[in-house]
Amino acid sequence: MEDGNSRMEGYQQRAQMLVEALPYIQRLFGKTVVIKYGGSAMLSEELTQSILEDVTLLKFVGMNPVLVHGGGPDINRMLKALDVEPHFVDGMRVTDDETMAVVQMVLAGKINKDIVAEMNGMKASAIGLCGIDGNIIRARKRAPENGVDLGSVGEIISVNVDLLNMLLKDQYIPVIAPVGVGENGESYNINADVAAGAVAGALEAEKLIYLTDTDGIRTQIDDPSTLLYVASRSDINNMIEDGRIQGGMLPKVQSCLDALDAGVRRVHILDGTIPHPILLEIFTDSGIGTMVTG
Repeated sequence: MEDGNSRMEGYQQRAQMLVEALPYIQRLFGKTVVIKYGGSAMLSEELTQSILEDVTLLKFVGMNPVLVHGGGPDINRMLKALDVEPHFVDGMRVTDDETMAVVQMVLAGKINKDIVAEMNGMKASAIGLCGIDGNIIRARKRAPENGVDLGSVGEIISVNVDLLNMLLKDQYIPVIAPVGVGENGESYNINADVAAGAVAGALEAEKLIYLTDTDGIRTQIDDPSTLLYVASRSDINNMIEDGRIQGGMLPKVQSCLDALDAGVRRVHILDGTIPHPILLEIFTDSGIGTMVTG
């Protein structure tokens, strides 16, 4: 009898989860959700499958997901295999011509097509792109950082939303590698967080989701119990001013604020190293990460 009761409790819990998700599915039906995927989540096949299942499910319940991916670890491995030493300035990759060729090959080639193949294996209609295709991401050379020429590192000028909207209307899931194109056809390495924010802003997305290596924004960086489930712009600015947001979290929260300025309604910072983080964040009442609001 106990086994029967346990099974019934399990069924009821599953039913309750579906009921809890219903209003969120209704609210987000037809809306655009941009997801930035990279970091540690890309190093595990199980986590990769979990995240791509989440993205595919969003499409099947009526949303318009767009996936922007990074691939820093894979780029570093390829550079090492070619005996090219990577260099960074304030977290940005110095990208000479040789490095740019590797960046484009790894991001727009292997990683992008691997993601598309796996999603299409889930019966999604994913289509792989980089910013060069259809001039999706127009860019120009970024100014030197602390006096250092970063090479082919770009800053975004514009995003071709016409092409992306056409693909979304035709029920495709765009999967975008963050390689931009210059005025004369030159390629630029674009920070994936920045690219995702620019794409989300140009599409006036309902949500932008950053999958990261942390659980979100904490009021005390070393104390998981201080995680903020909701943070306003003023909350973040205050935490930057008093030093509670620093280091690698600074560019992430700045990308959040830039996306809000560009017209994104909500930005989420989630731990991408747990199974099904997207579903747990947007289809449950409590969520698992930090939602940043205007």
